[in-house]
Amino acid sequence: MSVDTHLSGVQLDAIREELEEQLFRWTRQLAELEAVVNDAVEVSAKPEILADIASAERSTAVVRHALRDITELTYGRCGDCGLGIPFERLKARPLARFCMRCQRRHEHR
Repeated sequence: MSVDTHLSGVQLDAIREELEEQLFRWTRQLAELEAVVNDAVEVSAKPEILADIASAERSTAVVRHALRDITELTYGRCGDCGLGIPFERLKARPLARFCMRCQRRHEHR
């Protein structure tokens, strides 16, 4: 089954590259945080480190999901209206889930 995408292959490649760099940074940060929490002597520091680990895990999952969407050619569609999110917005915010109109509506809720 062919999936119609509003983004060109060049545009998808540029965004994929950015997302892969983000994934690399989040994965490295996650490994560093896990090493710190394992070595942390101060019990009082562990809750903050664990919260940072949870945040890094969530961010890693979001980036992996976006990369999967690129592979499946479903990336770049608004999660509300289903219209294509403009490349300029995705280039600036590769993890954008909504077009600007729907984003504004979500922010006003």
